[in-house]
Amino acid sequence: MSAPAPHPPAVVDAEPLPRQEEVLTEAALAFVAELHRRFTPRRDELLARRAERRAEIARTGTLDFLPGTAAVRADDSWKVAPAPEALNDRRVEITGPTDRRMTVNALNSGAKVWLADFEDASAPTWENVVLGQLNLIDAYARTIDFTDASSGRSYALRPDGELATVVMRPRGWHLDERHLTDIDGTRVPGALVDFGLYFFHNARRLIDLGKGPYFYLPKTESHLEARLWNDVFVFAQDCAGIPRGTVRATVLIETITAAYEMEEILYELRDHASGLNAGRWDYLFSIVKNFRDGGARFVLPDRNAVTMTAPFMRAYTELLVRTCHRRGAHAIGGMAAFIPSRRDPEVNKVAFEKVRADKDREANDGFDGSWVAHPDLVPIALESFDRVLGDRPNQKDRLREDVDVRAADLIAIDSLEATPTYAGLVNAVQVGVRYIEAWLRGLGAVAIFNLMEDAATAEISRSQIWQWINAGVVLDNGEPVTAELVRGVAAAELSDIRAELGEEAFAAGHWQQAHDLLLTVALDEDYADFLTLPAYEHLKG
Repeated sequence: MSAPAPHPPAVVDAEPLPRQEEVLTEAALAFVAELHRRFTPRRDELLARRAERRAEIARTGTLDFLPGTAAVRADDSWKVAPAPEALNDRRVEITGPTDRRMTVNALNSGAKVWLADFEDASAPTWENVVLGQLNLIDAYARTIDFTDASSGRSYALRPDGELATVVMRPRGWHLDERHLTDIDGTRVPGALVDFGLYFFHNARRLIDLGKGPYFYLPKTESHLEARLWNDVFVFAQDCAGIPRGTVRATVLIETITAAYEMEEILYELRDHASGLNAGRWDYLFSIVKNFRDGGARFVLPDRNAVTMTAPFMRAYTELLVRTCHRRGAHAIGGMAAFIPSRRDPEVNKVAFEKVRADKDREANDGFDGSWVAHPDLVPIALESFDRVLGDRPNQKDRLREDVDVRAADLIAIDSLEATPTYAGLVNAVQVGVRYIEAWLRGLGAVAIFNLMEDAATAEISRSQIWQWINAGVVLDNGEPVTAELVRGVAAAELSDIRAELGEEAFAAGHWQQAHDLLLTVALDEDYADFLTLPAYEHLKG
């Protein structure tokens, strides 16, 4: 692919990485530079629009379907493009970062799709950004086999026909890449860096393999943001000389505003759309963020008490299935985040039963597939979807015309009977501190208390703490949630971690920094839109 721009962005404040020249070629960087020149100004306008919309939600305390796009929703004639063969059967998808071991294990996992994640499951160190791209290049060239120096274990890819199809997730629109700047010193959006490098190096190679450049789009808040992505896809395909529609995108409906624009999002991407996904933790985080001034009726209980059977979550997921199938798109369910224990079969038994019930519900509700976080969960999820789908690749013919979701149903948070508990507060602090510490060490997907946690779960944890303080929540033990209480819980957690690890291991970590950062984003009067924005400035490498 020829480079369309003469001035590649500069690589700044970054130590040289092994084989980086294979990723950061002049032509690839020139392509990223042209994406930046063409599309960053619109990205900036859309970020400003997010702030305006949030202010409007604070003023009105509600959301509704858009009157200006009613004609799109009413028009039965349009559908998204038919799914390519490689994305027609998505009954189980595994997610994870793009380190070398995970790349091999995910491709070999038996899942139909691997979400190769440069977003919430990957802390955006320069090493993760660049070497993650290199690992995918090597995977497609089948040169990724390796032996782990510490364990002596060998990793090798199975035959091509047994490998998962890759759907790559770039960073969200809000994050910039500090190691790539234009001629004026302006950072390039991380989304354009991740997309641009991946597309430039792999689009043709993937077509030759009978697949294509497929993407998951995170943190989308409106159909206008989907329109921007569509324009990026059109430009990239034209630049590469490949047919429009080769790129396919699945959009995560993980913000409350996007839940009101699902049809419009599919419409904007209709030549490139392949489905929507129900992203649970970011969705709850978005509800708290947008309705944080809404008082008691918008207070969420402990995060683990908000199951997918909660009325407002049922409304969201059933509307997603109906919307997708009406428009010929795949509906992909949520994450099974359990990490099996090698030492406690009883823990596994209980957890596997919960995973099986969750995947049974999704398959019976009409979803075409679902996510898991660990290879051991792939057979369980496959069994649930095989039972419903049989030999069919999906159930898009199940239109769910029985579903009737009103605007108010999506934000009926007060329909929940559960209330915040002291144990829930402690868990939020524990997950927040432990996840942030790992993130500062460059890890984006972290097993904590037998659950795979990523940036989304850290976001909901710190957001709930903020919400409970500012809404004057009284916990089940009669204690009001205050900044002082949270500081005490955080101090106790830090002490427990020190005792658990020992002084030497504790000192080698980033525990105090993680503790301080959690308290900053949980207790500050001004709510930070994303935890990862201030955390990124503390991330080394």
